[in-house]
Amino acid sequence: MRARTVARFRRVETPHTDWCTRDHRCGVNEHRSADIIADAAGGRAIITRVRAADVDYAEIRIRVPLSRSESAAREQLGTALHLCRELLTAVAAIMPSALARRTDRWAIGRQAA
Repeated sequence: MRARTVARFRRVETPHTDWCTRDHRCGVNEHRSADIIADAAGGRAIITRVRAADVDYAEIRIRVPLSRSESAAREQLGTALHLCRELLTAVAAIMPSALARRTDRWAIGRQAA
């Protein structure tokens, strides 16, 4: 009887791009640019260009100082979420075909095991 205990994955290696850093940030099937950092009002935003498989993404991380008052902090979080939704809508409106390609999302709607 033969049993395989470890699944074997094969990934197609993607070539380096002219903007990728060509260092530890790149993986087998993912390439990353150098971080672009914007500091303002005590907060920080970092944007990184990422290519995974054949799709380019903008990875955005932000750190915003919150008020010590719970109600003010909740309002700040609500505003941040609202602005993130507006950002996603504005960016997707520029090139909707890039998001339309991602139709092979087989895990969405699948029942949990």
